[in-house]
Amino acid sequence: MKKGVSFLVTVALMALASSLASAFDPSPLQDTCVAIDEPENAVFVNGKFCKNPNLTVAEDFFFQGLNIPGNTANRVGSNVNTVNVDVIPGLNTLGISLVRIDYAPYGQNPPHTHPRATEILTVLEGTLLVGFVTSNPQNRLISKVLNKGDVFVFPIGLIHFQFNIGHTNAVAIAALNSQNPGVITIANAVFGSNPPINPDFLARAFQLDKKVVKYLQARF
Repeated sequence: MKKGVSFLVTVALMALASSLASAFDPSPLQDTCVAIDEPENAVFVNGKFCKNPNLTVAEDFFFQGLNIPGNTANRVGSNVNTVNVDVIPGLNTLGISLVRIDYAPYGQNPPHTHPRATEILTVLEGTLLVGFVTSNPQNRLISKVLNKGDVFVFPIGLIHFQFNIGHTNAVAIAALNSQNPGVITIANAVFGSNPPINPDFLARAFQLDKKVVKYLQARF
């Protein structure tokens, strides 16, 4: 009897831990919840006010222009065009978003994470070296060279990247299972925080000379 009770308690605790650890977008409880800025006669759901469903129109679920290449004339040689709930208000509560990523030759989408979403990416043009790093203590690099039509998945929260190893432009489309997945670019967050992180701390954390840290902070 005691073993049976112990088993049931263990299962209950596991279920509770699982529910407390959930970080995904909640399931919608209605057909639509088009996000609006004006709260009058609206309901607040999942971070946005909902438009009256009887007033929704096709434009609430529409975006135009993802066929247009992004400007990659920057330091990293890439451009990310994000289509999330801020662009298509009808995505509110639906738990999905989309990005188009353009890469100049040898351009990259630097190491970053999405704290609220898994990403699935497919290459439309070009050749990309992609990968992600598993969590501590293994920190394994899982990497693959992708060609046109190839698909790769980046698990939620893990640091990942893409690098155009080809001589021509590359294009990829990625879907993420959150209406607002968020993005944390590692270098920008660590060396470009506002206010800056103490350089003495970063020098020790990264085993770098303090002058190198200050140089990196000036870059970001």
